Amino acid sequence: MRLEVSLAQKLSLQLKLAPQIIQSIEILQLPAMSLQELVETALGENEALERADEAEPEVPAPSPQLPAAGNGSTQELPPKEQDAVADTLRTLEQMETAAEQDWQDFGRRRGSFTDEDPKFEAMNNTAAPAESMHEALFEQFLLLEPDETERTIGRHIIFNLDEGGLLPYPLEEILESPELRGRFTPVDAERALKLVQALEPKGVGARNLQEALLLQLDPNDPKFELKSRILREHLEDINKNKRPKVARDLGISVQEVNGSVEEIARLDPRPGSKLGEVRSAYVHPDVLVEWADGRYEVRLEDAFFPRIRVNPQYRDLLQQSDDPKVKEYVRRKLESAKWLVDAIQQRQNTLQRVCEEIFRVQREYLDFGKEHLKPLKMQEIADRVGIHVSTVSRAIADKWAQTPRGIVPLKFFFTGGAETADGETMSRLSVKQRVQEIIEKEDKKTPLSDEEVAEHLKKQGLDIARRTVTKYRKALKIPSSRQRREWK
Repeated sequence: MRLEVSLAQKLSLQLKLAPQIIQSIEILQLPAMSLQELVETALGENEALERADEAEPEVPAPSPQLPAAGNGSTQELPPKEQDAVADTLRTLEQMETAAEQDWQDFGRRRGSFTDEDPKFEAMNNTAAPAESMHEALFEQFLLLEPDETERTIGRHIIFNLDEGGLLPYPLEEILESPELRGRFTPVDAERALKLVQALEPKGVGARNLQEALLLQLDPNDPKFELKSRILREHLEDINKNKRPKVARDLGISVQEVNGSVEEIARLDPRPGSKLGEVRSAYVHPDVLVEWADGRYEVRLEDAFFPRIRVNPQYRDLLQQSDDPKVKEYVRRKLESAKWLVDAIQQRQNTLQRVCEEIFRVQREYLDFGKEHLKPLKMQEIADRVGIHVSTVSRAIADKWAQTPRGIVPLKFFFTGGAETADGETMSRLSVKQRVQEIIEKEDKKTPLSDEEVAEHLKKQGLDIARRTVTKYRKALKIPSSRQRREWK
């Protein structure tokens, strides 16, 4: 075989998305709050964009002229020199305007520290970052006045606790950290751990669930010894609901076991979660659905982010300037501004049409609640609106709707279903609701198996398999029939 280097031509077709199309797709996916940030950033970076509600009418600039020598009259300059002077004047004017604007902004900033400034007021009303669980525990730990050994090891233990306040690592592993290796003994670590476990809330610093519950027991409780034995010797039996066995082993009645287990169930398996709780993320709805004039109105919630438009003065500048570099710069800025304005308008139009179709299909949900949610696929909405299914997927991504039934994600309205005996289709959410209702009404002494729940659904005209009932039961976090049984 001969090896050689040669040149060859190859003709091929490739489909590539233009940057503007990619930008349109990204903007379509953005929720309202993210779109607001994008618009504010674009206003700061692109001078060819302006707020439509704050735009001022353009004032034409005077023709560039210079006084003639000796007589104080004006004299026209040659075209090239006029352009140079005009550019200079425009530059000076822009610098003067910018300086004046900066001064005005400074004045506004100085005067903005009043309750008239909504941004400053919002900043004042924003809560300070919450103290983390680890920080709260370590501050409390220092109040116990630990010695240097206890303080060093205790800090490592506290900052290795998981979100529930439990210690997921053995003490030997803690002692192997670079700062502690070779300096302290297991006895030192146990001593420091005892101090951590003395902190509030009770149970923090435990190495497992059993220890966390034991630490929360009250030594002055008359049932302290019984509860301790149940936790130490029969925690697994309790999890499997083998209460008669626990009663036999401990020599007590099932009723006594039930009473102690009910009290143990009130203890917190994640005691540290009470400290430094994470605030729920604030959800701003993208769509509002309201009842007005005898019908539901669907409208986009976009009043809080600024309306933008292309600055007309930049269009004029593109036509007037003879400098190729200036024209290219202005042209790029104008194109970028126009594409952004068009992309936002397209996003709003697509989202409006998609949401109108969603709530036309899900009208019964708005009237009666989630039990009447209909099965719906994105392809159905795409066909109704006349767009690709991927566009529907992007349009509803990370977006929420405020409805008379509460604030819900738009994806909530897309669900599969099961067919009833009369040929109708019921959404998964409705089927889950029925499973939950059947289990809630069962006799807890003889709870229903998943097969029996499926039989009950069949009598209601809904034929689904036992494994489907099992899947829905687990999704609802409902224990098995054995674990649901109540022993008397």
